[in-house]
Amino acid sequence: MSPVDEARRTLEAHIRARGLKHTRQRDEILDAFFAVGGHVSIDELLTRVQTRMPGVGYATVYRTLKLFAEAGVAHERNFQDGQARYEAVVADAHHDHLICLDCGAIFEFEDPEIERRQAEIAERLGLSVTVHRHEIYGRCRQGAACSRRTPASVATPGLPDA
Repeated sequence: MSPVDEARRTLEAHIRARGLKHTRQRDEILDAFFAVGGHVSIDELLTRVQTRMPGVGYATVYRTLKLFAEAGVAHERNFQDGQARYEAVVADAHHDHLICLDCGAIFEFEDPEIERRQAEIAERLGLSVTVHRHEIYGRCRQGAACSRRTPASVATPGLPDA
């Protein structure tokens, strides 16, 4: 079963359990969400959805993404730039994130050694890990030439300026 088909099945069960209605708009938003991939903002997804359904508004996409997160088909991510982003939940998939403080680029990575060390440390401290999120902030190699760099994004509130 494809990730989008699995998400559709999970979402449908969640909608039924909550007594909500199945809508064409939710289907279109789900399809667009999986087509975009990566870490999508509400505005980015809205632009994509409006190409197929021009009448869909910001509030509809916002509420639908919240529903996706509640149903377990999307993760809401906040990477310290004040904008929520969403990524699809894919069964048995895990990755961590490196985030550029200047341009906002998000680099996904997997490292078995980091995972092994985290499990080892948790066990040593008597903690049974149920979920974790690993985010590392820095500046990408493009530095001052970064194409998305803006003066407002150079220092991120709540994080030290390196």
